[in-house]
Amino acid sequence: MKTTVNAVCVGLLCLLATSMAKHSPPEVQVYSRSPGIYGSPNTLICHVTGFHPPEIIIELLKNDKVIPGAGQTDLAFEESWSYHLTKHVPFTPNKDDHYACRVTHLGKVKQYIWEPDM
Repeated sequence: MKTTVNAVCVGLLCLLATSMAKHSPPEVQVYSRSPGIYGSPNTLICHVTGFHPPEIIIELLKNDKVIPGAGQTDLAFEESWSYHLTKHVPFTPNKDDHYACRVTHLGKVKQYIWEPDM
Protein backbone atom coordinates (compact mmCIF):
# COMPACT_ATOMS: atom_id res chain seq x y z
CA MET A 1 0.00 0.00 0.00
CA LYS A 2 2.80 2.39 0.96
CA THR A 3 4.65 1.59 -2.28
CA THR A 4 1.52 2.27 -4.33
CA VAL A 5 0.96 5.62 -2.63
CA ASN A 6 4.60 6.60 -3.23
CA ALA A 7 4.38 5.61 -6.90
CA VAL A 8 1.19 7.65 -7.36
CA CYS A 9 2.80 10.68 -5.69
CA VAL A 10 5.90 10.44 -7.88
CA GLY A 11 3.70 10.09 -10.99
CA LEU A 12 1.65 13.15 -10.03
CA LEU A 13 4.79 15.19 -9.40
CA CYS A 14 6.18 14.22 -12.81
CA LEU A 15 2.89 15.10 -14.48
CA LEU A 16 2.76 18.45 -12.70
CA ALA A 17 6.36 19.30 -13.58
CA THR A 18 5.81 18.30 -17.21
CA SER A 19 2.69 20.44 -17.49
CA MET A 20 4.56 23.41 -16.00
CA ALA A 21 7.50 23.04 -18.40
CA LYS A 22 7.77 25.51 -21.23
CA HIS A 23 7.66 24.55 -24.86
CA SER A 24 11.25 24.55 -26.07
CA PRO A 25 12.22 24.33 -29.74
CA PRO A 26 14.95 21.86 -30.66
CA GLU A 27 18.56 22.79 -31.27
CA VAL A 28 19.88 20.76 -34.21
CA GLN A 29 23.36 19.76 -35.37
CA VAL A 30 23.91 17.87 -38.62
CA TYR A 31 27.34 16.39 -39.20
CA SER A 32 29.17 13.32 -40.45
CA ARG A 33 31.12 10.90 -38.28
CA SER A 34 34.30 11.43 -40.30
CA PRO A 35 35.34 14.35 -42.48
CA GLY A 36 33.26 14.18 -45.66
CA ILE A 37 35.06 12.72 -48.65
CA TYR A 38 33.03 12.19 -51.82
CA GLY A 39 32.75 8.49 -52.63
CA SER A 40 33.93 7.39 -49.17
CA PRO A 41 31.49 5.59 -46.83
CA ASN A 42 30.54 7.63 -43.77
CA THR A 43 27.73 8.13 -41.24
CA LEU A 44 25.28 11.04 -41.38
CA ILE A 45 24.25 12.19 -37.88
CA CYS A 46 21.48 14.50 -36.70
CA HIS A 47 21.74 15.42 -33.01
CA VAL A 48 18.68 17.20 -31.58
CA THR A 49 18.74 18.70 -28.07
CA GLY A 50 16.87 20.96 -25.68
CA PHE A 51 13.32 20.29 -26.87
CA HIS A 52 10.08 19.91 -24.96
CA PRO A 53 7.55 18.31 -25.21
CA PRO A 54 9.20 15.05 -26.27
CA GLU A 55 7.03 14.37 -29.33
CA ILE A 56 9.39 14.87 -32.28
CA ILE A 57 10.08 13.39 -35.71
CA ILE A 58 13.62 13.33 -37.11
CA GLU A 59 14.25 12.30 -40.72
CA LEU A 60 17.56 12.04 -42.57
CA LEU A 61 17.26 13.03 -46.22
CA LYS A 62 19.11 12.57 -49.48
CA ASN A 63 17.84 14.92 -52.20
CA ASP A 64 14.69 15.59 -50.10
CA LYS A 65 13.83 11.87 -49.79
CA VAL A 66 14.06 9.90 -46.53
CA ILE A 67 17.13 7.67 -46.36
CA PRO A 68 16.01 4.15 -45.33
CA GLY A 69 17.66 2.17 -42.56
CA ALA A 70 18.37 5.01 -40.13
CA GLY A 71 18.94 4.17 -36.48
CA GLN A 72 17.92 6.29 -33.52
CA THR A 73 19.01 6.51 -29.90
CA ASP A 74 16.54 6.22 -27.05
CA LEU A 75 14.89 9.47 -26.03
CA ALA A 76 16.98 10.93 -23.21
CA PHE A 77 15.69 13.24 -20.49
CA GLU A 78 17.69 16.16 -19.07
CA GLU A 79 17.41 17.91 -15.70
CA SER A 80 16.04 21.03 -17.39
CA TRP A 81 12.87 19.13 -18.42
CA SER A 82 14.10 18.99 -21.99
CA TYR A 83 15.08 16.01 -24.14
CA HIS A 84 17.73 14.96 -26.64
CA LEU A 85 17.80 12.39 -29.41
CA THR A 86 20.24 11.36 -32.15
CA LYS A 87 19.46 9.78 -35.50
CA HIS A 88 22.14 8.30 -37.79
CA VAL A 89 22.46 6.44 -41.07
CA PRO A 90 25.34 5.11 -43.18
CA PHE A 91 25.84 7.09 -46.39
CA THR A 92 28.39 7.69 -49.09
CA PRO A 93 28.45 11.37 -50.04
CA ASN A 94 28.25 12.20 -53.73
CA LYS A 95 29.10 15.63 -55.13
CA ASP A 96 25.75 15.87 -56.97
CA ASP A 97 23.59 14.95 -53.95
CA HIS A 98 22.55 17.04 -50.97
CA TYR A 99 21.87 15.72 -47.48
CA ALA A 100 19.78 17.14 -44.66
CA CYS A 101 17.96 16.49 -41.42
CA ARG A 102 14.25 17.36 -41.25
CA VAL A 103 12.83 17.93 -37.76
CA THR A 104 9.12 18.18 -36.96
CA HIS A 105 8.28 19.50 -33.49
CA LEU A 106 4.97 21.00 -32.33
CA GLY A 107 3.76 21.00 -35.93
CA LYS A 108 6.71 23.08 -37.14
CA VAL A 109 8.94 21.54 -39.79
CA LYS A 110 12.48 22.75 -40.32
CA GLN A 111 15.24 21.37 -42.50
CA TYR A 112 18.94 21.53 -41.60
CA ILE A 113 21.51 21.04 -44.37
CA TRP A 114 24.64 18.92 -43.99
CA GLU A 115 27.66 20.95 -45.08
CA PRO A 116 30.50 18.70 -46.24
CA ASP A 117 33.82 19.82 -44.78
CA MET A 118 35.72 19.26 -48.01
